[in-house]
Amino acid sequence: MTAAGQSQSTGSVAGFVIDSETEEPVPFAYIHLEEINRTGTTDRHGYFKIHNVPEGRYSLYVHRIGYSSKTQRVEIEGGEETNLTLELSPTVLTGESIEVVADADQLGGANLEHASIKVTGAQLRRNLGTTLSETLANQPGFDQRTMGAAPARPVIRGLGDERVLILQDGERTGDVSGASPDHSVTVDPMGADEIEIARGPAALAYGSNAIGGVINVVRNQIANNKPSSINGTATVQGASVNTGISAAGRVSIPKNDFVYNVDVNGRYGDNYRSPSGTIDNSGYLTTNNAVGVSYIRPWGYSGLAASTFISNYGIPPDPEGGHANGVDVEMQKYQVESRSEFLINDHFFKMIESGISYRYYHHSEFESAEIIGTEYKQNSANINLKGTHRSLWFFNDGVVGIWGEFQDYQVLDRFNINANNYSASAFTIQEADFGPLHIEVGARFDAVLAKPDRENPDSRIGHIRQREFYSLASSATAIYNLGAGFSIGSTFLHSFRAPSIEELYSQGPHIAAYSFEIGNPDLDPERGLAKELFVRFRKSNANFELTGYHNGFKNYIYPRNTGRQNIFFPRLNDYQYESVGAEIYGLEGMMEFQLTSNLTLNSSASFTVGRRDVSDDEMESGDFDSDTTPLPMIPPFSFKTGLTYVSGPFQVGANVRHSFKQDRLAEFESVTDAYTLLGANAEYRLNSSGGYLHTFSIQANNILDETYQNHLSRLKDVFPEPGRNISLLYRLYF
Repeated sequence: MTAAGQSQSTGSVAGFVIDSETEEPVPFAYIHLEEINRTGTTDRHGYFKIHNVPEGRYSLYVHRIGYSSKTQRVEIEGGEETNLTLELSPTVLTGESIEVVADADQLGGANLEHASIKVTGAQLRRNLGTTLSETLANQPGFDQRTMGAAPARPVIRGLGDERVLILQDGERTGDVSGASPDHSVTVDPMGADEIEIARGPAALAYGSNAIGGVINVVRNQIANNKPSSINGTATVQGASVNTGISAAGRVSIPKNDFVYNVDVNGRYGDNYRSPSGTIDNSGYLTTNNAVGVSYIRPWGYSGLAASTFISNYGIPPDPEGGHANGVDVEMQKYQVESRSEFLINDHFFKMIESGISYRYYHHSEFESAEIIGTEYKQNSANINLKGTHRSLWFFNDGVVGIWGEFQDYQVLDRFNINANNYSASAFTIQEADFGPLHIEVGARFDAVLAKPDRENPDSRIGHIRQREFYSLASSATAIYNLGAGFSIGSTFLHSFRAPSIEELYSQGPHIAAYSFEIGNPDLDPERGLAKELFVRFRKSNANFELTGYHNGFKNYIYPRNTGRQNIFFPRLNDYQYESVGAEIYGLEGMMEFQLTSNLTLNSSASFTVGRRDVSDDEMESGDFDSDTTPLPMIPPFSFKTGLTYVSGPFQVGANVRHSFKQDRLAEFESVTDAYTLLGANAEYRLNSSGGYLHTFSIQANNILDETYQNHLSRLKDVFPEPGRNISLLYRLYF
């Protein structure tokens, strides 16, 4: 089709974002057309324009520091430009979001359809940490699995590792962070525009295994919209607890029909300090850089990006755990990706998106300056094709797609693993509205082939052989608008997770993780059934949400600490991968209430219980007095409450976090004592005469220098968590 022909089926949306009280332009507001993931930013005059939008109705999300986020329904007509003036209201509520629809008759399910959590702006900067998990740790239901300052991974409602899928710009990270607690995530949150968390049907577009959720770090390395002028950010951050320094810069340059993006950042941290002293070998040095180019035309866009992630970090020493001097980890990841979008005129499909990516990952664990204990190498490639179609029967616009992945995986240690993994999927996600009721449904079919380099029927762990897995995952969400700011909803998700290569074929020491890992080539797929029920209340002066959830598992796969010393490495315990029936359930809630025009109270709480079935052999051993026992690494009940005072561009707050004693223990786990942490933060925003936005932030954590342990850390019986930390951050928007 010609570009001219295409332009008749597409339009654009443009306009100004202004302050509702002063009617002054609002620069550097983040614009997001959610249904097609198109983004933009207002310029210094508050102006924005998003090109090449297919005909239809969309949710236009606008966010800016110091203002209520706003979602407005817009109608795009082919060949026309839709002009808007969007008014943002100053707010003291960090989570306030205003929903706007075209008319009262449509005030129903449509304005509730985007149920994902978004972490943006001031909230992202205030919680910005060294790792992705530290940045998200204050979200209700979130915890972090740690093993030092750098290796950390998010845990959602007690679910982590392969059950939480981490993406960057919608693509998998290609690392092995889900395989072991000493492995770092190869995503740096410093350069993020926003962080999205999705559950339910929306998660099935990315995988069948994400029963805990999908975390997508949005950096927009491949631009999908052409800005009106050069724009970018520059960031500097410092931390006292480890004499840490971080710096990042980003610039987007439009030139004719092209947009060039450049991202650079680096982090350095020395050994961190705890109340009991400095923790040796806990430092890190990391750099994450990317370049991207996009070609944007009326028919859509096509782009290419290349990125690197290079990190050296330490695992603190454990004289009793196998490495008296600690372990040094050197990690490199190199990635190339391409993404395209094609707009289609007068067809059932109105947009086709395609993507292809390749990643090389290399990870070495040095037990001494010359000796590599364990080495990981992985080549992985992904390909995907997704179509957005017009209304079908009673469904609104929906999505169908296919996805494929290849992994060439090697673990080089005393007992090598060499295997390939092939995955293929087809999925669909559909939405419908019936007055105040909004419904989302999704399904995904997966086929997985795990193929070791050679068959071995006589290995120590069993018959090593090729395994094949097939399954259908499904999900449904219903949200009902009760009016007056109240809504209720429920989500069901039937998940499928094929055993990973590590779970099937591991048979060697992992010194950095204090374990000798033993796979099980006979494992069946893990299947879960997640249920949740929630109630929400959203008004201009208050937000409230309460959620109850239950996840039941057939063949829950986990590495069980047998308590048995390995015969080859007596300082290491055997960790045997097993599958059992299990359940994880709990409650989480959050509340934000405006006490006065300047003062806000916010609170959140999370409670999780995890239990597994006890086998007949375990019962016969006499070590168990019940047919169920606690799962390992389940976070304790915790809550956080705080006050925030806002006056114009100035904001200051204080908070208290309390974690209760965790004495619901799995085998060989130890009690984690209760603790209380005091924190504070402040921020100031300045619009300079040159049209720049400056933000200055200071954050204080563990002000009283409390000694405490994280129950989800394998280091907790050896070292405490970091002590008092003062963090300073400056960010420039231009």
